[in-house]
Amino acid sequence: MGDFLFRKFIKNYNDAKDSKVRDSYGKLAGAVGIISNSLLCIMKIAVGAISGSIAIIADGINNLADASSSVITLAGFKLAAMPEDEEHPYGHARIEYLAGTAVSIIIILVGAELAKSSFEKILHPTPLDTGAAMILVLVLAIAIKIWQAMFNISAGKKINSLTLIATGTDSRNDVISTSVVLAGIIIGHFSGLQIDGYLGMAVALFIIWSGISLVRETVSPLLGEAPDPDLVKSIEDRASSFDGVLGIHDLVVHNYGPGKIFASIHIEVDSQVDVMESHDLVDNIEKKLSSDLHIMLTAHMDPVNVSDPNREPLKTIIYDTLKDIHGVTGFHDLRIIPGPTHTNVVFDVVVNTELSVTKAQLTDTLKKAVASYNPTFNCVPEYDASYVKTN
Repeated sequence: MGDFLFRKFIKNYNDAKDSKVRDSYGKLAGAVGIISNSLLCIMKIAVGAISGSIAIIADGINNLADASSSVITLAGFKLAAMPEDEEHPYGHARIEYLAGTAVSIIIILVGAELAKSSFEKILHPTPLDTGAAMILVLVLAIAIKIWQAMFNISAGKKINSLTLIATGTDSRNDVISTSVVLAGIIIGHFSGLQIDGYLGMAVALFIIWSGISLVRETVSPLLGEAPDPDLVKSIEDRASSFDGVLGIHDLVVHNYGPGKIFASIHIEVDSQVDVMESHDLVDNIEKKLSSDLHIMLTAHMDPVNVSDPNREPLKTIIYDTLKDIHGVTGFHDLRIIPGPTHTNVVFDVVVNTELSVTKAQLTDTLKKAVASYNPTFNCVPEYDASYVKTN
């Protein structure tokens, strides 16, 4: 059913990288959510009011919140699709993350209100007026919510949208909560136990926990989370595959929202090659990777003197010194600068937050290792932070 709707209402629905296609997915998901959740809300509140079930009424209110969330989703995708302007040169795509956060906060507020109502029902239980209509409505609601969850999560994965995945996760939570309410009503009908309030409380706590988890997921990109490892590997592998590239380093990826990814990388080239030829190589890497990966890549050219006889021995010494130190992910930009009394060996060491020694201790270790190769060589390590996840 989901694929049918995608094909029916979204032109070029398979081209998920296209911003217009992403916008269409978001609008379709928002419209579907508003219509289906409004229908469920009306049915559940009506049945809950007739039967006197606080759990069903609360579940209906939850669907009203879902409809409101769909409105936010719809507005979020619309605003995120706005083009760049003078105040926002990187576009407005991050609004989609804000919309996802708003949906998550609504989920928490609904859960808190449900917990309050359920607590009152625990203190003052009343018998339920069960009937076939109640059971039918709840079974229908479960079926619709299962479809909603599959629809939204599928759409979210197609366009890599945390907002739609969050909406689908909320629908999945509704399946669980409505199933618990239905089971409780059946148990209460046959046993006479008044557990409606307790079931409502269980559902409320589950909804709150889910909302908090979704807040963490949707806020993380706004705080500057590490880039997708698959994207990092694609950039590294593709850049390294070009003839004339000796090495790559200092890869940084900035995410300004879905479809708005900017990256920069340093490309090592032989310093003996004509500078215009090397510059042309770097330009080609920028253009090719930007086009293939749908990112905006900027590449910096780093000339490397590969003819220096000290280069390879020093690389081996530095590598052997660093390889067993936890928190060191590599080194680059080895420069050997001779002078009248000594030679400076300058390079960058890449470290992450798990570095097991202090930088002063690491510097001392490296100085001793380089001095063992040649006492007149002075080691000058500099330190870079790692902005991508490493295996």
